[in-house]
Amino acid sequence: MNALRVLVVDDEKLARARLFRLLGAIEGVVVVGECDRGDAVRAALGQSSVDVILLDIEMPGLTGIEAIRLLPEPRPYVIFCTAHAAYAVSAFEVAAVDYLLKPVEAGRLQIAIDRARRVLGAAKADAPRPAARRLAIETREGVLLLDPADISFAEVDGALVTIVASGRRVLTDLSLAALEERLPAGTFVRVHRRALLNLEHVSLLEPTPSGGYLARTKNGHTVEVSRQAARELRRALGIARGSEDKG
Repeated sequence: MNALRVLVVDDEKLARARLFRLLGAIEGVVVVGECDRGDAVRAALGQSSVDVILLDIEMPGLTGIEAIRLLPEPRPYVIFCTAHAAYAVSAFEVAAVDYLLKPVEAGRLQIAIDRARRVLGAAKADAPRPAARRLAIETREGVLLLDPADISFAEVDGALVTIVASGRRVLTDLSLAALEERLPAGTFVRVHRRALLNLEHVSLLEPTPSGGYLARTKNGHTVEVSRQAARELRRALGIARGSEDKG
């Protein structure tokens, strides 16, 4: 049996210590990391392979639910561990495996871990063979197949949408909203009502007088980031910018 790799996220050191102790008594579980803030989750996932996140909800910066919503698919399974019962509906809206109330008890945690292991096993058994994911874009010249990773950004251009990918500009009558639904969440972010941006292609976020940013891509393009989108982007990246980002 492969070990279940767990990330523990809680702003309270004692709560994390309790979970470490309880997890240490469960066979086939290894803790691969810990975070004390919701906005640190994405970076932690980049450092270790994680199957399950034990996640608090009320934390500085991003809440646990906000942090999960920002993660691209496929993402680890989530077991929420919180002192507040009021978030249960929101938790299951983001497909939580289980919802534990603090103080977390050993028996209840064992049940949640067993459930996560079953869900993970079923997902692996049902997983299709990997295939190259291509995005079919209808253009006036025909159907263009694009790798989403090659797309730098897309923006409204009159009645059409311009997609910039691999240095070329492609015009399509596909709406920006429809395009956003077909691209990986978390990697592609709506930075303006007229623009969608691939964060992996951004080399610099240059502040503007309006409170937003001018995003500069690795290929030398620029994309406007609205003030509201800039605020959400700072929270996602763990960048503080005074009182305007609080609340």
